[in-house]
Parts: sequence; structure tokens; C-alpha cells
Amino acid sequence: QNEARKLNHQEVVEEDKRLKLPANWEAKKARLEWQLQVEEKKKECAARGEDYERVKLLEISAEEAERWERKKKKKNPDLGFSDYAAAQLRQYQRLTRQIKPDLEQYEQMKEQYGEALYPTSNSLIHGSHVPSKEGVDRMVADLEKQIEKREKYSRRRPYNDDADIDYINERNAKFNKKAERFYGKYTAEIKQNLERGTAV
Repeated sequence: QNEARKLNHQEVVEEDKRLKLPANWEAKKARLEWQLQVEEKKKECAARGEDYERVKLLEISAEEAERWERKKKKKNPDLGFSDYAAAQLRQYQRLTRQIKPDLEQYEQMKEQYGEALYPTSNSLIHGSHVPSKEGVDRMVADLEKQIEKREKYSRRRPYNDDADIDYINERNAKFNKKAERFYGKYTAEIKQNLERGTAV
């Protein structure tokens, strides 16, 4: 009986320890063990004079490689709107990726201005640069493309002349549309009865 009590007490202590550990302890432990294994394999490969990356790739099966590729493709970098600063940064990065720099013109400017091309706090060349016609045209075309894209996002809903007038002003019309959107399926029968005059 005493032995059973001791064993029971030990189990309770072990369970208490497990409960006090952080929620992701198992995952952390597994990751640390995996990292140790990787380090050991790297040392083994270095001792044999082999490239670890090559050895690692030889151990991976074709199915696993395909699965990883699919996972990589699934990852969507567009996380949606979080705040205005993040949205503006994303747009800036997208627009700068599209820019194709004119390296010939850059080299010419480098020769023309020399060190003055890279202004410091003491530089006084402000306002001396005149952009080329091609550059301005490129910028205008890009801005027009942005405006065109923006117009597609917020399109005006056309006004329907044939729709029933069940409102007394604009504000009431908006409220009725909202009510119809949320409760229309529940009130359709009542509405029909009222229109036919068969409502009880």
C-alpha cells in the first residue's frame, strides 16, 4: 500500500511539472533536438569533406520535395489590410519593383556631376535636375495605370429606375437596402402577402 502511495505521489509530481511547462514546450524540445541532429550531421559531413546541403538534399524524397514546393507556393505574401502605413509600404515596394532603371543615363549623369550626384547635407544642387521627356512620359503612363486600377475597386452602383420605391429619402433608402440584405429572406413571404392583400 505504501509503495502504491509513493508511486501515486511521484505521478502527481510529474503531472504537476508537465502542467507548469509552457504550452509549446513539446514543440520547442523537438525543434532543439532536431537542431542538435543537424549540427551533428554538419560536423560529420565536414569531417568527411562533403557538402552538407548536398547530402541533405540526397536524403529528401521526391514526394517531400514536391510537398515543400506546394507549401511555398501556397504562402500568400499579401496579408490584406493591417494599417495605412503597411499598405503604403506594400504599394511603394510593388511600384519600385516595376521600375526599370536607365543605366546609360545614370552613367552619363555620373560623368557630368561626379561626386555631386550623391548629395550630402552640404550640397547645393537642389532644383538643378531636369527630368527627361521619356522619364516624365513613363511616370504619367504609370500614374494613369494606377488611376485606372483604382477606379475598378470602387465602382458606383448604378441606379435602377424599375425598382420599387419603398423609401422616403436617401437615408431611408440605404437603411431599407441594409434591412433587405440581412432580413429579406425571412420577410419575403410577409411582404408578398401585404402586396396581395392577403395578410392576416
